Amino acid sequence: MTDPSNKPENPLLNLGLNVILPALVLMKGKSWLEGYWGGTSDGLTVLVFVLALSMPLLYGIYDLIARKKWNFFSILGLVGVLLTGGIGLLKLPPEWVAIKEATIPGLIGLAFVVSQFTRKPLIGMFLFKTGVFDINRIEKHVQEADQQPAFDRLLRRSNGLFAGSFFLSAMLNFVLAKKIVVSPAGSDAFNEELGRMTLLSYPVIVIPSMIITVVALWLLFSGIEKLTGLSLEELIAPEQ
Repeated sequence: MTDPSNKPENPLLNLGLNVILPALVLMKGKSWLEGYWGGTSDGLTVLVFVLALSMPLLYGIYDLIARKKWNFFSILGLVGVLLTGGIGLLKLPPEWVAIKEATIPGLIGLAFVVSQFTRKPLIGMFLFKTGVFDINRIEKHVQEADQQPAFDRLLRRSNGLFAGSFFLSAMLNFVLAKKIVVSPAGSDAFNEELGRMTLLSYPVIVIPSMIITVVALWLLFSGIEKLTGLSLEELIAPEQ
């Protein structure tokens, strides 16, 4: 019987419900719904805002139920949605959006940096505790080749690159939010600006961060291959 926790996440569903649909609802939702709405204009603005934020929130809950697995980044995403909702509903100054956008990736980057000074950098936990890699085989070959110090240095170097990708994301998040979200929270313009920021976040933020992540992974995998003599296929854990 297939373990639900090993069920892969649907990337199209993830992108659609976390990014594209919420952004479209924020930017166009009021014009779509105003013909069916009998309440005040301010009430419709709040409804559009809540509908947009409910999509990533409900998706995160659905993913947890479907895959029966707590995902660290999904949890942070849910926290981000709740914080955005709080900023909008409490009508805090728009500067808080920029602070919120920078805080979450910044804290993750800081966690990677702090882990540099521990026995087990975070990169090891995220990559080797997932069950994707055959960590027992890797550690055995590292020890047989007397390459433990080199292996530890490789993990720390890759861990540092991952930290850098999150710090870059934090900086770009802050700048993007500061430039785009300038209207008072709770207004139609605020919703539209949030939607525009969400759509722009992928080309402006995700792609540069992803490039650094891919480089870090390539350096890590190629380094492990050299230290152990194992091919990439041999590094992958066999199916149970």
